[in-house]
Amino acid sequence: MRVALFITCFNDTMFPGTGRAVVSVLERLGHTVEFPMEQTCCGQMHVNTGYPAEAAPLVTRFARTFGAYDAVVTPSASCAGLVRDHHPVLAEEYGTPGLRRQVAELAPRVHEFTEFLTDVLGVTDVGARFPHRVTYHPTCHSLRALRLGDRPQRLLRAVEDLDLVELPAAESCCGFGGTFAVKNSATSAAMLADKVEDVLGTGAEVLCTADNSCLMHIGGGLSRQGAAVRTMHLAEILAATEGVRT
Repeated sequence: MRVALFITCFNDTMFPGTGRAVVSVLERLGHTVEFPMEQTCCGQMHVNTGYPAEAAPLVTRFARTFGAYDAVVTPSASCAGLVRDHHPVLAEEYGTPGLRRQVAELAPRVHEFTEFLTDVLGVTDVGARFPHRVTYHPTCHSLRALRLGDRPQRLLRAVEDLDLVELPAAESCCGFGGTFAVKNSATSAAMLADKVEDVLGTGAEVLCTADNSCLMHIGGGLSRQGAAVRTMHLAEILAATEGVRT
């Protein structure tokens, strides 16, 4: 299987370690991962702020960059959802018949990292060990767009010595929502305060998610309170091999 990593703008700019973790896990499982250097933004920022026409050239570029791969894997539920749900719509409205065909064929091959592991590769135990108390926040896109369900939790439960604790009101939004946190800062801050309180109530050492955008938002709230809770993308936990005997 020819696999490509779609790292996303946010991870490439601010959390490159997440991309390295994805590659580490997939290589541990025996797969070779390629990183097409031509990749750019998927267009999520444009679509979310009401500029679909400006996103159309990015759809064309995405299809050209990733079209030859059997699978495209990304550590972002929000970007995976954008490509699968919105690229076909954008191609239909702004693209040529050829682009529409390309996008229709490619979109189903774009997978968020945890669904690629569980649904495509059929694995939950990736050989990780992480002896820490962890709680998981399911982001809005992973819940409501991709409908990941318990895939992330199944992967976490298979990690050796990891103590997974349930997050109260887990399905409540953290308040990030991209530009929502800027345009509606007071509401966002109130939502964040509730989420931080719930995280602290778990007694977890580590908070993880499948989207670094929400993780950054919650991590900022935790940091401002001086909390000792670490934030990690789920891929980084799955890449961990703390104390594994070889």
